[in-house]
Amino acid sequence: MTAFRIAPAVADAFPDTLIALVTATGLNGREPWPATATALDDLEQRLADGSWQPADETDPRIEAWHTAYRSFGTNPRRVRPSVDALGRRMTKKGTLPRINPAVDSYNAVSVRHGLPAGAFDLDHVTGEVQIRHADGTEEFTPLGEPGTVENPRPGEIVYADTTGVLTRHWNHRDAHRTRVTEDSTHVTFVLETLHATRDGHLLRTAAEELRGLLLPHTAQARVRYLTP
Repeated sequence: MTAFRIAPAVADAFPDTLIALVTATGLNGREPWPATATALDDLEQRLADGSWQPADETDPRIEAWHTAYRSFGTNPRRVRPSVDALGRRMTKKGTLPRINPAVDSYNAVSVRHGLPAGAFDLDHVTGEVQIRHADGTEEFTPLGEPGTVENPRPGEIVYADTTGVLTRHWNHRDAHRTRVTEDSTHVTFVLETLHATRDGHLLRTAAEELRGLLLPHTAQARVRYLTP
């Protein structure tokens, strides 16, 4: 099993961090996922009728990530946390993107609960995954841009394995190498909060909701929690 760790310097800077790791084995992304389709449709209908809207940057859940981004030198209004960008896109367009069932599932849970989410195809991860400060020498190839190589700035918080960087700006953008596709069968999904004391219950609810969407389409789905 791939190990995930929070580096000591990140743990010291964000001591109330709680991360849910939902790992699915034997995932089938090539069959219909009706519960996920329903979850997306329900959110869009609730937005349209005015009974719900995504969390924005005035919400404490999003505001915490803006503060964190600024602490490591990223302007969160130019480079937004994933859940912030997703919520803004949904508010503007009225819909969520349809990528593939696994990605659609974590997007639905993310925007519903106002928590950043992502995923890694573990068959393309090398060694353990650390959440740590970049040193400036690492390489990152953005999702959907296989010919592009970036170097995160020193001090920027990233997810990284022994080959390179898997996310930039903590959770702004995922890497192309570990992207989740319809053919991914062994995946770890990630949900995050910087304030476990306040929002830990929400994170746990979201993790179980995501696990419930995955279970009909996987041999096994297990939830673990990562803390400093």
